[in-house]
Amino acid sequence: MRDPPAILSPSVDWSSLTTSVARKAQDEDSILRKIADRFRSSSGQGLEKPIALGIGDDAALLRPKPGHELILTCDWFLEGTHFLRDKHPPHSVGWKCLARALSDVAAMGGIPRCFLLSLAFPETLTGRWLDLFLGGLRHASRKFRCSLAGGDTTRRNDILINITVVGEVRTGHAILRSGARPGDILFVSGRLGEAELGLQTIRRSKGMTSTKNALTRKHLYPEPRLALGQWLAQKGFSTAMIDLSDGLSTDLTRLCAASAVGSLLDQSKIPQVRFPDTSLRRSHDPLQLALHRGDDYELLFTVPPRKAKFLPRVFQGVRLTAIGKITPNRELLLLEKNGCSKQLAPGGWDLFRKKL
Repeated sequence: MRDPPAILSPSVDWSSLTTSVARKAQDEDSILRKIADRFRSSSGQGLEKPIALGIGDDAALLRPKPGHELILTCDWFLEGTHFLRDKHPPHSVGWKCLARALSDVAAMGGIPRCFLLSLAFPETLTGRWLDLFLGGLRHASRKFRCSLAGGDTTRRNDILINITVVGEVRTGHAILRSGARPGDILFVSGRLGEAELGLQTIRRSKGMTSTKNALTRKHLYPEPRLALGQWLAQKGFSTAMIDLSDGLSTDLTRLCAASAVGSLLDQSKIPQVRFPDTSLRRSHDPLQLALHRGDDYELLFTVPPRKAKFLPRVFQGVRLTAIGKITPNRELLLLEKNGCSKQLAPGGWDLFRKKL
């Protein structure tokens, strides 16, 4: 098989002043140099080198590995919709805008290669806010081994962030949403509802949230399950997979629709959030948080019964829990503690209906 050609990805000149850039305001030039310098300082320190030509030309060049397919995904991260400027620390905004985009690569069993950053923000935030934002973004870039390849900037009153990620997976080994079959066991990683509990804590706080608050950690600094997704793809365990960005009930609906199947969830098996004090338990139903609240970025995946016995209960410190099974009919049912089952309707995040 011939190797796929390198792809072109849009980029701006972030390395030096060129003729075209010189026509723009000097303030923009300094911002672009700040971004480029921040990420250039981390190059050659553990990150892979998938980029044949990066920041400094009209476009970037990516060299895919032989025998691999490319994964392309993009994700918006918007002020007022996904984060609040006066509540969310800029460092966590930088981390999360990349981490949540990488979760889509994890859901296909892929390996991230590089990303593009498109950033619109007001000129009043070009100092400390931008420095902290870039610090969080670089932290995530190094942690998840995903290099910055380019992007674009512009001025706007509110903050708009768009991340485009390029990943790769061995040809024919990508895990899709459409592969679930009747009888497959449904598994989920981690605990569900923790990110929503963190968001509720942030809403009640006065001023900027501390990044050291254990309750808000998963909301501010989600961990895309890249290693788990890659392991499932390498072992051939999973028949279908999706990341839980919009809530279990909504994302399970999408997986079942793509696979033309139904599901039966066991309420007693769903890993729910643990409340540190009784006051939080009185105001939040852990089952509702687990079923209908998003932002956890855990993986929901299906495994044939003959392979399920080989799955560990814990993978690299992350709990793996069987929560139900795939059924031939196209109904989504929830088995309650009394032994009765009821219809499960999607009740998770819908950006056209809900905001922070």
